Amino acid sequence: MNFEVATAEFLAIMLGAVRTGAWMMLCPPLSSRFIPTQVKALLSVGLTLPMAPYLRQTVPSLETKDLIFTAALQVLIGAGLGFLTALLFAALQAAGDLLDLASGFTLASTYDPFSQSSSSIFGRFYNLVALTLLFASDGHQLIIRGFLQSFRTLPLNATFDMETFSRLLLEGMGEMFLAAIQIAGPLMAVLFLADVALGLLNRVAPALNAFQLGFPIKILLVVTLSAIAIAQLPGILDTLVDKAVTVVVRLGGG
Repeated sequence: MNFEVATAEFLAIMLGAVRTGAWMMLCPPLSSRFIPTQVKALLSVGLTLPMAPYLRQTVPSLETKDLIFTAALQVLIGAGLGFLTALLFAALQAAGDLLDLASGFTLASTYDPFSQSSSSIFGRFYNLVALTLLFASDGHQLIIRGFLQSFRTLPLNATFDMETFSRLLLEGMGEMFLAAIQIAGPLMAVLFLADVALGLLNRVAPALNAFQLGFPIKILLVVTLSAIAIAQLPGILDTLVDKAVTVVVRLGGG
């Protein structure tokens, strides 16, 4: 059985799949190393197919040099969109790292199979909880829908505005650090007060050597209070998803 596919439509889908593939390499949760490369390649084509009616009208010239330039531009756009989305979700990892740093859990760093590197205990825990909540609340569908919107606001023959991308990158980094401090701030304040209390106790009773109790006390506080703080993660995750979708739309000028 022979199938006839228009050349322009086929090129439009392939160029769109290039952008989608570059986006998937950086955007969580699709950037997981547990997803095989072959599956990501097929998924990038599958996600691009619904946008074929919009892409076929924006195919550039069929000359080889123009196609190579357009393909490179799609890689840049996809990687930029994926990096901006990943930057916002890195706030959860950063919040966990701050808690580990303040409580002493950094002394027991663990191996992270997703990034194939060592990571902090609470940083990894926050990541796993956020990933679970992302799929449970269908937040991944909002992220994918926001990315597919970029094919309308940034068609294949559009130019990539580096000035807008740089501004959004700086704003994204600021929002990441701010969100990390807001997530970990209350627990860090409690740990700081615990250090102050231990310091006063050591001044009152030096023979007690209160600082030897510092690590078990702070670990107990973090484990106990994190159970309360974890209830705030669904609302925080919804906010991060909304910001990620908004950033993608703003980059496209939509």
